[in-house]
Amino acid sequence: MSEETANTNSPSPYAGRWVALVRGRVVAQGGTPSQVLRAYQSSRYKEKPEIRFMPVSFALPPLIEKIRNILPPGQEAYLVGGAVRDLLTSRLSPDLDFALPSSGISLARTIANSLQADFMVLDDERDTGRVILTNENDTFTYLDFATFRGANLENDLRDRDFTINAIAFNLQDGTIIDPLGGANDIRARVIRACSPDALSNDPVRILRAVRLAAALGFTIDKKTREWMKHAADKIGRVSVERLRDEVFKILAGQKAGASFRALEMLGVLPYLMPELVKLKGVTQSPPHIHEVWTHTLAVLDYLDLLLSSLRVNFDAEKTSDMYMGMISLKIGRYREKLAGHFSRPLNPNRPHRSLLFFAALYHDVCKPDTRTVDEDGRIRFFDHEIRGAEVAAERARFFNLSNDEVERLSLIVKHHMRIHNFATRLENAGQPPSRKAVYRFFRDSDSAGVDLVLLALADVRGTRGTDLTERTWAAYLDIARILLESYWEKPEEVVNPPRLLDGNELMKELNLKPGRVIGQLLELIRENQAAGSIGTKEEAIAFAKEELPKLTGEA
Repeated sequence: MSEETANTNSPSPYAGRWVALVRGRVVAQGGTPSQVLRAYQSSRYKEKPEIRFMPVSFALPPLIEKIRNILPPGQEAYLVGGAVRDLLTSRLSPDLDFALPSSGISLARTIANSLQADFMVLDDERDTGRVILTNENDTFTYLDFATFRGANLENDLRDRDFTINAIAFNLQDGTIIDPLGGANDIRARVIRACSPDALSNDPVRILRAVRLAAALGFTIDKKTREWMKHAADKIGRVSVERLRDEVFKILAGQKAGASFRALEMLGVLPYLMPELVKLKGVTQSPPHIHEVWTHTLAVLDYLDLLLSSLRVNFDAEKTSDMYMGMISLKIGRYREKLAGHFSRPLNPNRPHRSLLFFAALYHDVCKPDTRTVDEDGRIRFFDHEIRGAEVAAERARFFNLSNDEVERLSLIVKHHMRIHNFATRLENAGQPPSRKAVYRFFRDSDSAGVDLVLLALADVRGTRGTDLTERTWAAYLDIARILLESYWEKPEEVVNPPRLLDGNELMKELNLKPGRVIGQLLELIRENQAAGSIGTKEEAIAFAKEELPKLTGEA
């Protein structure tokens, strides 16, 4: 080992490590004091070394500083897991985990009282308490305080998933405990399992590794990938809720397409979402350039790119993608509206974005089941969207999604072909959708119509790739503009015209009894309001009188 004079006033290659010093020189290093001592004892030096932590420079978030100040005197406590990893990579972790020798529930209650936050017992058996902080934007920050998994801190860290998450920050003295070299793996941008059985012991870690690799831009260690493949068939042992949460975290992050490509290659999909496996290798006719599975992943990629291009404060001049530049011109004015749309999840624990990506993943799920070949060799998939909506809803219910989420997912898959039909008519016949067609589109999809617009744009790019012409893309963007303009700028004119009369008034005017025909007449009136042919109550009554014989068969 090369020696180096210790100088804590300048950056050091040993920053964040423990070192043994003899006459001011580093003679051994390690992730913990005991590791350094063992390394020193195997060296040629016989003098008593000085064991010292070499400081690492990072700014502690104010919340962690508050907790340090609240700790009772002499209280041993460590920040652990992803929060330490995020500190070392200059990220801010949304939730914080703490490990301590004992009294996790008691300390959590003390912290909650001091921060005037909510408290709950998370796990009585493991002596784990949770502090729940309500943020200004009505989101939550969770602080979990748990006793060590094992006899001591080092055992606790070795029992975790990946080395980059097996690092502890001592709240008392600001030192770092890193027995598995997680900090080195962070610098090398590598995800490495803590042990050979880390993945088989808890197979949900397979999904977590893929998610972390995408989120951090890291690669997964070769041996760890082998362990992941070996543990893939054990996914079924994991609770549905834990699997769902990891899936939705993957879909909420960047590179969802690459992540699901990795899950398929690792052999995970048969045990996680088996209905997706059969998409692979299912060929399609032009204008499709990919088979169904590759197309699906491409749609995820383009949806990711699309949402990035439509985020608030996006600088369109910096993009080299002509198609995304056209998006800014056509629908860029709806960036804030779209941000608001995605800020209202159907479930507070799962972002709206994840649900849209889930729909994109399943939008063609029934193409293998509906594939037919015409006499001229053209491949068709009749009603794949109808059957696909049922399969997507079934998977959503298996994952215990809320009823609202299941309904939204089903609507998106069921109606995802409608915008393609609008765009084809516009491009080929110069015929934009009528106001009545726009009304019917939003009547059937409601606010899912916004999701359908975004999915259609990603879908056509995933279908045609570099074969997509500027003319076709312009047609899709014109349809997107018409629909979004109607939804956000002309809702009372086209999307949801005010009701001119109710069922009781209609029955009185037409001398009718309650029945299905009343609802049919009211809906016809609203359609024609949206079309602009009815504007007053009197016109609505006159229209109903004309339509009534057609509905009752008396015409």
